[in-house]
Amino acid sequence: MEELRGKAYVYACILVLIVTIFSIVYFIAVRGLSPFLSDGVGIGEMLFGKTWAPDADVPLYGALPFLFGSFSTSLLAALIAAPLGFCASIFMTEIMPKLGKTVLQPAIELLAGIPSVVYGFVGLSVIVPFLRDTFPGQGIGILAGGIVLSIMILPTVTTISTDALRSLPSGLKEGSYALGATRWQTISRIVLPTMLPSLLTGIVLGIARAFGEALAVQMVIGNAPHIPGSLFESASTLTSIITLSMGNTTLGSPHNNALWSLALFLLIMTFVFVFIVRLLERRAVR
Repeated sequence: MEELRGKAYVYACILVLIVTIFSIVYFIAVRGLSPFLSDGVGIGEMLFGKTWAPDADVPLYGALPFLFGSFSTSLLAALIAAPLGFCASIFMTEIMPKLGKTVLQPAIELLAGIPSVVYGFVGLSVIVPFLRDTFPGQGIGILAGGIVLSIMILPTVTTISTDALRSLPSGLKEGSYALGATRWQTISRIVLPTMLPSLLTGIVLGIARAFGEALAVQMVIGNAPHIPGSLFESASTLTSIITLSMGNTTLGSPHNNALWSLALFLLIMTFVFVFIVRLLERRAVR
């Protein structure tokens, strides 16, 4: 009887989970497709348009500046966080495992529990003034957003890299040492190439995390709806324009529907990231 109750409880939870996921996808898809099906907005016009002016006499819904802002800040964050995460994972698994496991790993994992608004305040109080005093511009922009996001995704990259390196069969390293290779030769020529798909999985998940972040990057990027000419100019992202404008629009209006289209782009990009991660996991298994 207890086993039957347990199975029924598990199946009920799975059913609720599946219904919830499909309901969210259906709701966002219906709202997000409205501009293309009923408001006369072309997909190409939205994807490649450079002007976002929903209140103009002739409304324009060009989302290219937001797509550029989301991709540029996410990729920049990955470029900064990946080497730091890889080096931290190598330190914790190959160089000083005891010190890394007792001190460094808890410190990095602590970063994952800090709220986004705290990262935004730190970015406004420390990173933006430093960039303003060091480089041209006001400090806000793509670079400030990328630095803040890189700190936020560092626990994801480090944790996945560390787990991948710890799962490496010890026979590979012992065989390398038996052939006379040094520790650094073993790390660079055996460990890293073998675990490269798993390490790339951590980067992709970090990019996905950065791509969907809203509050912290919104506080330091400037939220200007144009394509910047440098890393020190203001920009905007898909998440920032949605959070700033969604509450000021009427439900069902063309402007509101256009914002749902941006949310649909975010959802599609999430599926793409998940697909890439699955491919990398299959390659890692092989």
